[in-house]
Amino acid sequence: MQEKSLSEINQRIRDGSVCVVTADQMPELVDELGPAGAVREVDVVTTGTFGAMCSSGVFLNLGHSDPPIKILKAYLNKVEAYGGVAAVDLFLGATQPSIDRGIEYGGAHVIEDLVSGKQVEVEAEGAGTDCYPQLELETNLRLDDFNQATMVNPRNAYQKYNAATNSSDRTMHTYMGTLLPRYGNVHYSGAGVLSPISNDPNFDYIGMGTRIFLGGAQGYVIGSGTQHNPQSGFSTLMVTGDLKQMSNRYLRAATFHKYGPSLYIGIGIPIPILNERMAKNTAVRDRDILTNIVDYGIQRRDRPTVKVVSYEDLKSGSVEINGKEVNTSSLSSYYMAQEVADKLKDSILCGEFLLTQPAETLSRVGSARPMKQTREFPNVEDVMSRDVVTVREDIFIDEAAKAIVGGSFDHLPVISLDGRLKGIVTTWDISKAVANGKISLVSEIMTRKVHSAQPDEPIELAARKLDTYSISALPVVDKDNRVIGMITSNDLSRLFTGRR
Repeated sequence: MQEKSLSEINQRIRDGSVCVVTADQMPELVDELGPAGAVREVDVVTTGTFGAMCSSGVFLNLGHSDPPIKILKAYLNKVEAYGGVAAVDLFLGATQPSIDRGIEYGGAHVIEDLVSGKQVEVEAEGAGTDCYPQLELETNLRLDDFNQATMVNPRNAYQKYNAATNSSDRTMHTYMGTLLPRYGNVHYSGAGVLSPISNDPNFDYIGMGTRIFLGGAQGYVIGSGTQHNPQSGFSTLMVTGDLKQMSNRYLRAATFHKYGPSLYIGIGIPIPILNERMAKNTAVRDRDILTNIVDYGIQRRDRPTVKVVSYEDLKSGSVEINGKEVNTSSLSSYYMAQEVADKLKDSILCGEFLLTQPAETLSRVGSARPMKQTREFPNVEDVMSRDVVTVREDIFIDEAAKAIVGGSFDHLPVISLDGRLKGIVTTWDISKAVANGKISLVSEIMTRKVHSAQPDEPIELAARKLDTYSISALPVVDKDNRVIGMITSNDLSRLFTGRR
């Protein structure tokens, strides 16, 4: 068994004799030289990833004002920062939206503005105590004006990500981007072969105290990330670094359409090739990294898996779902991930980046359990009216009017011959047609773009649809789009009134 030590590798970095390759080059080298030969020839494999890492943020120390202030609430460019740490310490989260621009601008944008050298407006409200008498504060600060600006990211550099698609009949806006209806596209994230944890899945090297490339500067792993779940191949890292040393080349804000802000960060980790096992692990290929395509059309915590694919499949540009070729696209940048790996390689070759011995290994067992909910909302099927009257689109309006008059409802789902939902008509639609003297078919006045609910949806999802689309009723349909009930704003009002 070929082995070497970390101190040997660092000495080679210092004297300029170190051999460094990027992770995408390692598989062919291991094929050519074998694991033992690779240990002899290669000292360090550099990895990289560049993608949206929502669980990110910075601690900022403003220094004391005169008179002093104990900050209760603070806003940077109208984005709220948490002030419950100490008098003038703030934590600014990447996904926090602004109070004036909403989700189009958020904490991630403030962070990028600071790194770019821009001035930000700071507004604060004070507690008003004897030692901190100031009640309000307004000032303009640049990054250098803060005493400290320390990035601390609870969950970064996922080992891999589930890919996303959408089986529903409507476009969905998610943290995995805009998903088109009826399996219209697949989005994925992660660098695959370059991914840091994919090259050290057992944490033979990556651990607490490991020096890394973070946002263009040197940073450190400070522990396992939140939702760290190595048993399922979804390990994460908690990382930190000095924001003042970072570059907006490797730290960019983004807004996901109709979802919210996030922060794109470049992270690279050098993996020392200490033994044959580590050589084999860094020989991973895209085809070896498997993940699930999950259906975001099912708006639940546990989304069904549509298909298991490899990163090689995803990067090919299309995958087959139910006999249909579906285009795939990446939300992260492989180009930038490669640049991160190359930049880290150059820093090591120049002797500017030494490898560190971790203070403690990371756990190979984690936890990503679902939330314990002591109060659960019912599902749609628990509240919906099952005695729903439907009509076909080929009947006359006066027949539809009779159906409404004879019932206690204001909406009629319109169905096809085989019972599938085609549209909806309301008392208003019928009244307007009758008032205009129209004796026509239901198909001429019905609304064809119908928002519906599933019976196993949580009730709050149905309530949000009613509010979002300014409607007062939703047909409830089964998996074959056949109408099985109706839920109305009145149903929800009675439910929520009864729960108070």
